[in-house]
Amino acid sequence: MIKEIENLLNDQVRYEANASMHYLAMASWADVNGYNGVSEFFYANSEEERVHMTKLVKFINERGGNAIIPALDAPKTDFKSLNDLFEDFLSSEVYVTEKINGVIFECLNHKDYNTHNFMQWYVSEQLEEEAQARTMLDKLNIIGDDKTGHYMFDRDIMTFAKASEGKV
Repeated sequence: MIKEIENLLNDQVRYEANASMHYLAMASWADVNGYNGVSEFFYANSEEERVHMTKLVKFINERGGNAIIPALDAPKTDFKSLNDLFEDFLSSEVYVTEKINGVIFECLNHKDYNTHNFMQWYVSEQLEEEAQARTMLDKLNIIGDDKTGHYMFDRDIMTFAKASEGKV
């Protein structure tokens, strides 16, 4: 495995692990604040990101590299509102997408087509995750501060949580 690509993939392991912990903290915040549907959604997303991390670890090791399991910083645990939570969610997904694009760029520069091919799954996944985050944030912006709207959003998001569980 090309050392620079291995380093980038290990960085990506860290980004996926951080996202998993971040979403776990978001789930906990939602749980404590009475948003059961939102908490289930983020618990499922946390698990999904952990699976993404594990997939990278296995790939690195199978290709002759050395996967590094990172130490993680404590994630943000306090959010002002559902909007704040989902703005953070979208920001996190955009960040991970940028990092994946960087890996893809370097794969092409180094003519590492095997890793490039492997990373295409992540590209597709990020398109889906960013679209989902944007859609949910759009719905929350439409709802505004309406408590009934928040209740219905929390109830309806269970559909997304159950869909995410099926993906893992």
